[in-house]
Amino acid sequence: VSIPHPAAFLHITATSRLKGVLQVDGYNAYPKLAERGEVELAFCWVHMRRNFYELATAGPAPIASEALKHIAAFYAIEKEIRGRSADERRLVRQQRSRPLADAFEAWLRAKLALISQKIKLAEAIRYALSRWQGLTRFIDDGRIELDNNTIERSIRGIKLSRKNALFAGSDGGAEHWAVVASLVETCKINDVDPLAYLTDVLTKIVNGHPNRDIDQLLPWAHRAQALKAVA
Repeated sequence: VSIPHPAAFLHITATSRLKGVLQVDGYNAYPKLAERGEVELAFCWVHMRRNFYELATAGPAPIASEALKHIAAFYAIEKEIRGRSADERRLVRQQRSRPLADAFEAWLRAKLALISQKIKLAEAIRYALSRWQGLTRFIDDGRIELDNNTIERSIRGIKLSRKNALFAGSDGGAEHWAVVASLVETCKINDVDPLAYLTDVLTKIVNGHPNRDIDQLLPWAHRAQALKAVA
């Protein structure tokens, strides 16, 4: 699987290694991308759940339906702790979600051993088990969500307007548009006014903001500085 675009977007090169947690879907490039950086992958439960949901809604599928009940238990816990600090979420997950995860994994392996390995249900189970470490990484890290729905919702508008990008004029123009769109959506996630942010950042750049301090111009840093100024 080719990974040049994800690697370029995340600035991963032979001399630059990304560090941290990367929450992703099941795209096959991501495990290879992680090999090029000090990255821990957190896989999306919605993408895993979708495989069982499609089977359960297509007709009688008791194992797939039971899998959905297992998954629902995790989301019930997440609903209770949404908005709490990362440390609080981690503690609750270790106490309540870990036993559920251990039981679910054992259940999946038991069911996989009972069914034909060529049917779609087996594919759904293997998809989950092959990504189990990344799917359960949220238990020990309160910053991680169960899924990446928040991000996918934020880029839905961009996806719907992608035909407009055909008129960017050039590859360079399209790349610039993508950068601006990413900055705008990142501002929204960090509760930063995109227009005020871009105005402030462009002003600082024009006034000679040093390249070595470029990280100070990122949306989350901008928000932190604004809160500090108010305090």
